[in-house]
Amino acid sequence: MSPTSGFIPISAPVIGEREIAYVSDAVRSGWVSSIGPYIERFEAEFARYVGVRHAIAVSNGTVALHLALHALGVRSGDEVIVPDLTFAATAHAVLHAGASPVLVDVDQTWCMDPGAVERAMGARTKAIVPVHLYGHPADMIAIGALASRRNRLATVEDAAEAHGAEWHGKKVGSLASVAAFSFYGNKIITTGEGGMLTTDDDGLAERMRFLKDHGMSKERRYFHTEVAFNYRMTNLQAALGLAQLERIEAFVAKKRAIFRWYHDALSDVPGIALNPEREGTRNVFWMTSVLLPTGLSRDAVSARLREQGIDTRPFFVPLSEMPHLAHCRRVGRSDDACPQSRELARRGINLPSGCALERDDVERAARALKGCVR
Repeated sequence: MSPTSGFIPISAPVIGEREIAYVSDAVRSGWVSSIGPYIERFEAEFARYVGVRHAIAVSNGTVALHLALHALGVRSGDEVIVPDLTFAATAHAVLHAGASPVLVDVDQTWCMDPGAVERAMGARTKAIVPVHLYGHPADMIAIGALASRRNRLATVEDAAEAHGAEWHGKKVGSLASVAAFSFYGNKIITTGEGGMLTTDDDGLAERMRFLKDHGMSKERRYFHTEVAFNYRMTNLQAALGLAQLERIEAFVAKKRAIFRWYHDALSDVPGIALNPEREGTRNVFWMTSVLLPTGLSRDAVSARLREQGIDTRPFFVPLSEMPHLAHCRRVGRSDDACPQSRELARRGINLPSGCALERDDVERAARALKGCVR
C-alpha cells in the first residue's frame, strides 16, 4: 500500500504472496536451519543472475566481507584499502581480520577514487575493497588495473547496496576476486538479515564454504582442522531471498523510476545535486540521495521533513571521523586528507526510496524538500 497520506519511511521491504508461499513451504518442510533446498536454489540462482560460477550464502553482509578477507589470507600486519565514505562494516571487517584499514577519498561518483588508491598502495597492502556506494558501481577497471600491477593483491567488492548494478554491461559481484552482498531489510532484495559471496575462483569458493561451517572436514563428520566460523544462512532466509530474487529486475526498475521522479520534481531547485550515474554504468539507486546547497543545515532540513512525515537518513559518517579509526592512514588529493568524503557527508541526505512508493509519494516528499531549501 502506498503511504501517500501518512508517514513516508526511508525504505521498507516489499513482501508478497510468493515470499509467503516459499517461506511457508520451508517451515512445513521442517528444514528451518542451515540445511535445505532453498539454500541451494538461492545460491544457484544468485550466481546465475550475477554471472559467476559460485555464490555462497552467509548470515549477513559484514561476515561476508570478513569471510572473504580471511579466506584470501588477510592477517595481522596487512593493510586493506577502503573508501572513507562507507558504512562502518567495511572497515570493521578489515579489523576483524586483524588487518589495518587505509582510508582513501572518493571521487565525483561518490565511490573510491582510483588515484587515491594508487597513492595509498604500499608494501603492506594486501587487498582493496571498493564500495558501490548507494548503488553506483565503483571504477572497477581502474581499480582492477591497479590491483593487477601487484602480485597477490586481491579486490573484494562491497556490493551490499548495489544488487543488479552494472559496470559496462557486467553486473557487480562479477568484477573482482570476490564480492560481498547484504540482504538486510532495507536492501533491494532482503532475507531479513543475510548475505552472499560471489566468485569465479573455484578454490576460493571451496575455502569460503569450508570456513563458514566451522571448518568441518568433508570426510569425517565433527572433525575440525582449524578455527573457523558459523556464518551460515538458514533455509527460511533463503526461501525469502529466492522469492525476492525472482523479482529483482522489477525492483531495480522501480528504484530507477523513483530516482527519475525525484529528478523531475527537483530539477528546478538551485544548489542541489542528486546521485551521479557515470556513462557506461547502471546505478540501481538503492537510495535516492540529495546534496543540499552549501551553507544549509542538513540536520535542520531533515528535522523539518520529519515534522511533515517525510523520513530521511544522513549520509554515512566518514570513517576518518570515527574515534576508533582515527589511527588509520588516510589518503586523498593530498596525504592524510579525505575532503570529498567529508563534504559529501556534511551535505548529503537520503530520501524515501522504498519500492512501495508511488509517484504521488515522491512528489509529496520533493515538495516538502523544496519548501525547506527555499
